[in-house]
Amino acid sequence: MVSRTVRRATASAVALLTLTAVPAHAATHESDTTRTSSAAALPAPDMAGLRAVLRTLTAQGAPGAIARVDDHGTVHTAAAGIADRSTRRAIGNADRFRIGSITKSFSAVVLLQLADAHKLDLDASVDRYLPGLLPDKRITVRHVLSHRSGLYDYTNSMFASSVSGFEAVRDKVFTYRQLVQLSLRHARTNAPGAAYSYSNTNFVVAGMLIEKLTGHSVGTEYRNRVIEPLKLRDTFYVHPAAKIPGRYAHGYLTPDRAGAKLVDATDQTVSWAQSAGAVISTTRDLNTFFSALLGGRLTSAAQLAQMERWTTVNSTTRYGLGLRRRDLSCGVSVYGHTGAVQGFYTYSFTSKDGRRSLTALANTSNNGTVLNTMARTLESAFCGKRTRTIQNSPLTGRGSYVTERNVAYEDIAPGVARD
Repeated sequence: MVSRTVRRATASAVALLTLTAVPAHAATHESDTTRTSSAAALPAPDMAGLRAVLRTLTAQGAPGAIARVDDHGTVHTAAAGIADRSTRRAIGNADRFRIGSITKSFSAVVLLQLADAHKLDLDASVDRYLPGLLPDKRITVRHVLSHRSGLYDYTNSMFASSVSGFEAVRDKVFTYRQLVQLSLRHARTNAPGAAYSYSNTNFVVAGMLIEKLTGHSVGTEYRNRVIEPLKLRDTFYVHPAAKIPGRYAHGYLTPDRAGAKLVDATDQTVSWAQSAGAVISTTRDLNTFFSALLGGRLTSAAQLAQMERWTTVNSTTRYGLGLRRRDLSCGVSVYGHTGAVQGFYTYSFTSKDGRRSLTALANTSNNGTVLNTMARTLESAFCGKRTRTIQNSPLTGRGSYVTERNVAYEDIAPGVARD
């Protein structure tokens, strides 16, 4: 994996443990725990605290930030800053944006629906369905969906330099096979199944599986299996088109060089990601999606249980099949995914029963301070005011609920640290 570290600004307080993607860790598995995660047992959302987090994000370099909490049918929204630095239009929860790696959850749902239909075996070799694509027949579909395949993430090389790397691919259109070949130029990170190592390559392979098994594009399958059944009116897969339709927030890429101007990265094909990160959506639609998923409306109970077979990532994060679990400071576990694509950071999580959901967006990327602060939206939404006493504890350090300093890792180029 790439060892280069992008370092610009150091957070003034101990950083939150976000770690959206981390270097390889030995695979350990567990079933879901009994930590509190039913919306009925949760304290009321701390909307004042959530609004304060959004203001902090704008102070740390995000032009704008939004959040929406859906709670037992009650909707709470918050916003700070702007959607467009040219017009200075205020950002709002009606704005569409690029959701980055939350796309992986869409891809996983499609494949698990195919498993429900007995068209896919999670423990079969990828080679059964895509003969000759990968160099090791031991790599299974489950390994791919849980980031345990050992396939090198080509985005580590592609975006080792954030702005120049992005500009080189902004308008390009790749085939899936071209992206896989970029990965196979590098040594694998581990033997199949041996360790967790986040890699966009895995969900490029997932997209190829979807298209091979259905005979349709991933965009068609997202629409038929997720978008239309859930009436997600603001969710699109427009690849290879580069524009976000309708009303949208611009996304701004933070350059690697301190003090350089933000780069408007809104228009791009996202062909470098496709089924790993190219969906467009809104806070409303993402809350609807994860609520439906955890509520059992998108897969059978058996396949949802497969998604929730966890591999440990770090002390607060587990990864299943295209699904993350975050364990919060107040003893609550929440389920969803994070997303990073040039210009946009997104957090989207729901309670175990799917009855309280949060989606938060900051319209910047390549900013570790902002990425770390995004985790605090979960605390406000699911822990309520309980988190305040923890944040102010002299034992943990003001503004933080962990005792260790951690740099942030994006879902883009997960081998490159950003702090």
